[in-house]
Amino acid sequence: MSRTNVFSSECELDETDPDGYHSGVAAVGEAAGGEALVVKVFELPPGQAVCPYHYEYEEEWLVVLVGAVTVRVPDRERELGTGEVMCFAPGPAGAHKVSNNGSATARVLMFSSAREPAVSVYPDSDKIGVWPGNEQDKVMLHRADGHVGYWDGEG
Repeated sequence: MSRTNVFSSECELDETDPDGYHSGVAAVGEAAGGEALVVKVFELPPGQAVCPYHYEYEEEWLVVLVGAVTVRVPDRERELGTGEVMCFAPGPAGAHKVSNNGSATARVLMFSSAREPAVSVYPDSDKIGVWPGNEQDKVMLHRADGHVGYWDGEG
């Protein structure tokens, strides 16, 4: 059995992320040998967010490990501090965005079943993302208004 530490795991930044989304991530679930859940720790510097406002079709959880974050949900923004936990329901009712509006770096843990194929919906930008779960297939992102008929391109 493997193990890791949610407080000391090194979070890696993706330098290609745009400003406002420079958060580091550590795949602590994978490091501990987990397969059924996706468990990640994020370090959020001031002024940064984990990802855009979105919802999925899986239940997702947030635990604030250190600091404070602002969580946008469908009807308001909520401030969460160290030790607070929040669950995001599947579908539109669970839409969320986790941001650090404070002056100190925050550290959060997020987990879900995150099975693939997976779908995420981004209401602010009218996008839908599909993660097929097969490395040969590409992740697909498109605008919801980019409709194509079911039979389009079929012989």
